[in-house]
Amino acid sequence: MTYDLLIGQRGYSSWSLRGWLPFDAFDIPCRVHRTELYGPDFAAEVTAFAGGRTVPAAKAPDGSRLTDSLAIAWHLADQFPDRGLLPPAGPDRAMAQNLISEMHTGFGALRQACPMNLLTGWAGFQPSDSVHADLQRIDSLWEAALARSGGPFLFGAYTLADVFYAPVAARIGGYALPVGSVARAYVEAHLAHPPMRRWRAMAIAENRVLDVYDQPLERMPYPAPTPLPAKAVDEGPSINGTCPYSGKPATHFLELDGRIWGFCNAFCRDKTVADPEAWPKFMAMVAGASG
Repeated sequence: MTYDLLIGQRGYSSWSLRGWLPFDAFDIPCRVHRTELYGPDFAAEVTAFAGGRTVPAAKAPDGSRLTDSLAIAWHLADQFPDRGLLPPAGPDRAMAQNLISEMHTGFGALRQACPMNLLTGWAGFQPSDSVHADLQRIDSLWEAALARSGGPFLFGAYTLADVFYAPVAARIGGYALPVGSVARAYVEAHLAHPPMRRWRAMAIAENRVLDVYDQPLERMPYPAPTPLPAKAVDEGPSINGTCPYSGKPATHFLELDGRIWGFCNAFCRDKTVADPEAWPKFMAMVAGASG
């Protein structure tokens, strides 16, 4: 049961992030297809894929077409009721559904002023009154949920509610926005969450820079966990003969701790260079060779 998912550039497309996270976080197979935000073929490619006008869009194995991140979320929760996409029925589920819906329709001031950019942080941003109001509302929503659950995520375990607030956490971290200590810890939990680390590693490997997202601010390092010091190298031989992800012959290489590892293409290598610990198959291979 494999889905097809269409996304934009990972570094910037917050809605694409919301569409992809449920598949990765809840182990639902999907094939990822990419289109270019602001590219000349964007509208045609999106329409041809699933009949919609925006990303993300998904095609289900039964032929259903889903042209919105909220539709994707509700569909997956219905199709995989035992994966924990939503809290159990009752007050927590109602609270989660409300949080998701408010995120989907609200916080326009924050979205407009602070577009998601996972490739850099921005120093010196001064929130307007309307952005402050959005942040205060977000802070209160998060605090109420986390007080009930005890964290680290809104309902203890990771759910679709966290999926929908992942781009908000990315914005708060990337612009160093003012929130309370509880919200700050929640942001840090997002930025350290393995699916989020994988998405950002792939964004770095894509190397698709969109100047339209630049800000008149000083750049600062994005506040993600510090990756292991891997680097791309031109030649092997590698310890492994096949790519840890595809099983295909190793043709591209990286060095980590003085040892060479191989991958089947530049993207597999570069996403691993960006954050080796985000990739369980790679780390398992390293651990196996060390043991």
